[in-house]
Amino acid sequence: MTDLKNKTTDALGEIVLQREVEQFLYREARLLDERRLDEWLDLLAEEIHYFMPIRRNVKYGDWDLEFSDTNSEISYFDEGKDILIGRVRQINTGVHWAEEPVSRFEHIITNVEVASVEGDEVHVNSKFFCYQNRLTDEVQMFVGRRYDVLRRDADTSFKLVSRTIYLAQNILLAKVINTFF
Repeated sequence: MTDLKNKTTDALGEIVLQREVEQFLYREARLLDERRLDEWLDLLAEEIHYFMPIRRNVKYGDWDLEFSDTNSEISYFDEGKDILIGRVRQINTGVHWAEEPVSRFEHIITNVEVASVEGDEVHVNSKFFCYQNRLTDEVQMFVGRRYDVLRRDADTSFKLVSRTIYLAQNILLAKVINTFF
């Protein structure tokens, strides 16, 4: 009987954790969509690594060549909190050519999966769709997956410690990437 009770307790704990993680990611997306970027920054750990490599077309089997290498090649993003704060500060000035007039964003987060738990850190996989509309006819759509490391936090429920973003597209048609994923 004890084994069944422990299994039930473990399963309930997993369900609660899944819900907490999903709510955190949904709140993060809402803050981005509502242009509440300073509040979004509060969700980031001081040591955050925000990384989005460039994707290449590769022949079958050359999977290790599909994404740019963080140690030897450039990436779309390879940033810490100081750079992210600077990007937000620039957007918030209102003198940001790529955001005048401002864009409208909608982030959809789905397929949220708690991959593992290591102490107070939770490794999470998710998929995203980000729609951007600016002016009358400028529309951009970004689709991809993210690998996050979240750490428990008393004030914000979690802090984002690490995010690796993989875009599905390998050619960006956007003039500029002025959103956060």
